[in-house]
Amino acid sequence: MDDLNLAAQQVNSFLKILTVTGGMRLKYRITAGAGAADPDGLERRDIYVELAGPDAVLLTDRGGEALRALEHVAARILGLEHEDQERISFDALGFKTTRAREMLLSASTAAEHVRLSGRPYIFPSMTSGERRMLHMALRNHSDLRTESSGEGRDRRVVAYPADYDGPPVEIRPSASRPSYGRRGDSGRGFSRDRNSNRY
Repeated sequence: MDDLNLAAQQVNSFLKILTVTGGMRLKYRITAGAGAADPDGLERRDIYVELAGPDAVLLTDRGGEALRALEHVAARILGLEHEDQERISFDALGFKTTRAREMLLSASTAAEHVRLSGRPYIFPSMTSGERRMLHMALRNHSDLRTESSGEGRDRRVVAYPADYDGPPVEIRPSASRPSYGRRGDSGRGFSRDRNSNRY
């Protein structure tokens, strides 16, 4: 994704198909470049898409599955490899922003638990993108380390004391669906950023 302006135009074309041809009642704003940067530092995004409108709530149902699907399709359109997919990020009605703030709080709580107990802390099941965010949120805690453990939908982040020498935590497969967090219900206003390209 060398040309961010071209990439943003491709995302705009995709969203026009979704809204005009597909009939989804959505408004959107695309930010490319420096203005797209994640203020919490949890994603290394170059393109940020904010969605609102009557149908935006459909994107946040079931833990934001449709929102993640849009990100995936847009990443494929842009030819991004799996490890680069976080360079484009979609949010609807502040859902992802709210979830990121919840994860930051959860990371702080877990770090305190690990410090006080000296034992590993196992986070609930979450998406691969959210696991990456947790690793990023905890990277500045030099007195602990994080690892992912388990397979498939049971894969979880585990926080260990930095000097932990006990057995690694083993995640057993579960029969239930993973929990991706609750739906964010608070919208946020749009602000103008002179350092970004908007479409």
